[in-house]
Amino acid sequence: MSFWKKRQTKQPRKLISKPDSPILDTTKSQTIDNEIKVTLEQIKKIFQKDVDFATREFQIAHKIPAVAVFISSLVDPDKINQDIIQCLQDKPLPKETSKRITQTILEDIISHCNVVEEMQLSTMLEGILRGKTVILIEGELHSLIFDTYKPEKRSSIQPETERVVRGPRDGFIEQMMTNISLLRYRLPVPEFRAEQMEIGEITKTRIAICYMDGIASKELVEEVRKRLSDITIDRILDAGYIEGFIQDNKYSPFPQIQNTERPDKAVGNILEGRVVILVDGTPFALIAPATFNQFYHTSEDYNERWLMTSTIRIIRFMALIFSLTFSSFYVTVLSYHPELIPAQFVVAAASGRVGVPFPVAVEVLLMEAAMEILREATVRMPQQVGGALSIVGVLVVGQAAVQAGFVSPITVVIIAMSTIGSFATPSYNAATAFRLLRFPLIVLAGSFGLLGLAVGLMLVINHMVSLRSFGVPYMSPVAPGNFEGIKDTFIRAPLNWMRKRPAETNPQSAGRLNAKNNSSSDKGGNSDG
Repeated sequence: MSFWKKRQTKQPRKLISKPDSPILDTTKSQTIDNEIKVTLEQIKKIFQKDVDFATREFQIAHKIPAVAVFISSLVDPDKINQDIIQCLQDKPLPKETSKRITQTILEDIISHCNVVEEMQLSTMLEGILRGKTVILIEGELHSLIFDTYKPEKRSSIQPETERVVRGPRDGFIEQMMTNISLLRYRLPVPEFRAEQMEIGEITKTRIAICYMDGIASKELVEEVRKRLSDITIDRILDAGYIEGFIQDNKYSPFPQIQNTERPDKAVGNILEGRVVILVDGTPFALIAPATFNQFYHTSEDYNERWLMTSTIRIIRFMALIFSLTFSSFYVTVLSYHPELIPAQFVVAAASGRVGVPFPVAVEVLLMEAAMEILREATVRMPQQVGGALSIVGVLVVGQAAVQAGFVSPITVVIIAMSTIGSFATPSYNAATAFRLLRFPLIVLAGSFGLLGLAVGLMLVINHMVSLRSFGVPYMSPVAPGNFEGIKDTFIRAPLNWMRKRPAETNPQSAGRLNAKNNSSSDKGGNSDG
């Protein structure tokens, strides 16, 4: 039985919000009039203060009055001029027909592939606000809505936050449909699904749930749908809004939903039975469920040879532990347990602290806080200034603090090494969690010594073991243990050894390699059963 079946997930707290839109609410029951002037006056009254609201009057087949209504900042003018207005003006209508004019245009005249008939005024207004063009025809109770939206978008370049030496150079952008095309380009199979829904009572942000039918667990997909549909808020401006609502533990410092800007990474997780959530307006995709080991893996790990990748993964994991514990261990040793290090190192550390007015714990806390301020300032400064600021902060400020006697030289080295270790974690939000946890560990180490540090680490580990992501244990496949999954945790085994998809996602199809690949790997001496 899957983990999410065993556990009853909490219902997200719904926010009390106002109706979607008072204007749309009042027009839901209204239909258009057969006189253009009446309907056009209603629409103009709503958009009268908008500088980008536009109308274009013309005649269908040079005899039937019509008007095009659109938002000029959202539409492609070439589509309106050539595909719609020019086509309707030049092509003649059949002389004798029992069809409505709109139906005749749809079936016999227009070649536009995305056009519908509509009577409701509220639906027309929503279409105009989505970049569509509404054609009102004199004497008709139906309008035609053409999709003429032209988004302003940037090129699909390599993400700044997830650069690789070897691998694809494209990345997600802000337009959701472009992001879906990047996924479908890599998954040209009919089993790939991209279901759309809208969240945000005012913004009406489009969300796409992407998964592989036949691989992703039906329970997982349904749970994702349920959590997304339970969200009630006025706006969704970024994927972070979604993440805050659908994660299992909102008070944990550890991220329980993975995010990525790389299509290849998203596709890899889809093929392992996970669900990818795309949000219109942001280049970040959400991956659920997420386990801890995913946050120090990169997509490049699967493009290099397994021995090199395994070595780098071990180094990353050691750097992660190093960044969490090095500062607090330094405080513990100097404050309570100097016998744990050789005498010459104790003498060097003690001589360096001569004249420092603060205890070791306070000194380290101040330096850690200063480093976090410097890091935040570097991130928020313009790119041309940020690099110079980091160098000035580390060299000038650090050296001046040592010479002034506020901190010891060895403390500066310890804090610098701890900070560098946090940079080795590929995931920014996972590294941030460990940076935050350094502060309580330093306090415990300064208060109770090695015992406080041990208790602090046990609390962190216990919390991580108790976490769930969509019901999946956060520390799987290590806890609970799964030998097949451990092949892709601290190390990355050769690809022909990893025959099955991760068991924690409960995939419908467990096999990754076909019988031919399995038999060839067995002949090559693979001892894995």
